[in-house]
Amino acid sequence: MELAFLHPLYERPGPWASVYVDTSRHTESTPDERRLTAQAMARELAGQGADEATCRAVRHAIEELGHSAEPHGRALFARDGEVVLDPPLARSPRREGAEWAPLPRVTPLLDLAGEDPVCVIAYVDRRGADFELRSALGRDDAGGVTGRQWPLHRTASSDWSERHFQLRVENTWEHNAAEIADALAVCQEETGADLLIVVGDDRERRAVRERLPQRLHGRVAEASHGAGSRLLDGDVERIRAEHVHARAAEELERFLAARGMDGEGRAGAVEGVPALVEAAREHRIDELLIRTDGPDAHREVWIGEDPDQLAVRRTDLKVLGEQNSWAARADDALIRSVVATGAPALAVDAAGPGDDAPVGGLGALLRW
Repeated sequence: MELAFLHPLYERPGPWASVYVDTSRHTESTPDERRLTAQAMARELAGQGADEATCRAVRHAIEELGHSAEPHGRALFARDGEVVLDPPLARSPRREGAEWAPLPRVTPLLDLAGEDPVCVIAYVDRRGADFELRSALGRDDAGGVTGRQWPLHRTASSDWSERHFQLRVENTWEHNAAEIADALAVCQEETGADLLIVVGDDRERRAVRERLPQRLHGRVAEASHGAGSRLLDGDVERIRAEHVHARAAEELERFLAARGMDGEGRAGAVEGVPALVEAAREHRIDELLIRTDGPDAHREVWIGEDPDQLAVRRTDLKVLGEQNSWAARADDALIRSVVATGAPALAVDAAGPGDDAPVGGLGALLRW
């Protein structure tokens, strides 16, 4: 998951209110239910020491969700009387909750907002393709491409002129497949889609996939629906889930391979809080891996005002010259650090049960 959208949360000091709200249950009394939820969350924050202005801002934002058509939920991050960021969720939170802490509680976003890839569905046939954008917010037309319209169909004759005609048909198919692939690559770049689903007959799907740029090959899935059909929501969700599982498994495999020592006695990956804290201070984390239920995720570390000011012990920060320090969760402190350096983070829960790697639930692939 790319984390650049979290930058506003680290441009100001804490403490922060972090709230996760479920909007999946809509009834005639939803506004009233939201009002009660808003009051409960505000009371919870106040009980943890949040200021009145921030509690009021959170309460008002949750009440407004009573009129929302959001299918899953929202996360709200607020401080100093203002909701600074309120990303929509791709799936409903297991439970609603509010937390007042030195750092925003962002780790749940890896599961609730980051594992529902935006995808472009390409419905292809011999004439061209229609593109559809699917995201957590619904579906939108994403354009398409019209190729050559003649000749498109073979004949059964063995006559020389007919064989020549069939060759022209083959050339038309190849030309159209190349045009579709080019247009699909442009659409992916413009939309930032994580996944491309090519729908159509076997030969047409294969022809388009083979002509896509190499950089996109790992983002492509296929569906064996005939030309002109449309994927059902259930089909899309299944393909998305398979893609998420495959990506998490692939990154976990990379991690397992990299944590062994190379010929010079250096590892390309680390796990455990002390090693991760050191790597974060040195800006060496290339990708952060988190098992959200791992015991190290909520382990206490100490942070300073800047993202690279973190330590296992409070006294370590003082040695580094930081006079102000606060206790924080290890997962949220590490995410703050990688946001500052532009590294992504990935919840590897989706990879399924393995050898419980990374140990403790926190690990990282290193830059050097």
